[in-house]
Amino acid sequence: MSKAILYMSMSLDGYIAGPDDGPDNGLGTGGLRLHEWLGEPVSDYPHFDPPGISGQVLAEAMATGAVVVGRKTFDYAGHWGGDHHGVPIFVPTRGPLPEPQSGWVHYVHEPATAIREAKAAAGNRDVMVHGAGLAQSLLREGLLDELEIHLIPVLLGGGRRLFGAERAELELTRVIDAPGVTHMHYRVA
Repeated sequence: MSKAILYMSMSLDGYIAGPDDGPDNGLGTGGLRLHEWLGEPVSDYPHFDPPGISGQVLAEAMATGAVVVGRKTFDYAGHWGGDHHGVPIFVPTRGPLPEPQSGWVHYVHEPATAIREAKAAAGNRDVMVHGAGLAQSLLREGLLDELEIHLIPVLLGGGRRLFGAERAELELTRVIDAPGVTHMHYRVA
């Protein structure tokens, strides 16, 4: 059965973007540091091939069969050019649903609908989840199965926090220490 897994890079003090994030500054001030573990893009569209064990961790993420992403994250990421590793993208959206800019993008009204449709589209593969607000909502609703946190040894001191006031029991299932990052995988209990 397909699982919904949050994949996020996070600073040691809990931020997924630095201060002043926005459409023209998606990761905020200092936030690019959170993705240095990926290495340099290897093509015009940012595809990455990090060295060593981090490459294996990224390959696992890219084996997912669909993406569910929060609207703010999707907009700030420039919609990934309408494509995120060649799989359907589901974006929970309040208000009128915009026209998708590609056949990969599906706007829906509710996070639960996004997860349900993404799992159906993914088949036997897992679903990648992105976005702080979305992750918080999915945790509250019991719809997030696992978390893959790429913990970066930096203190951003402000920005967008990954977690708010949610409460959840997590079981640590894997820790991988790699240059510039510790990959931690949790199961939501």
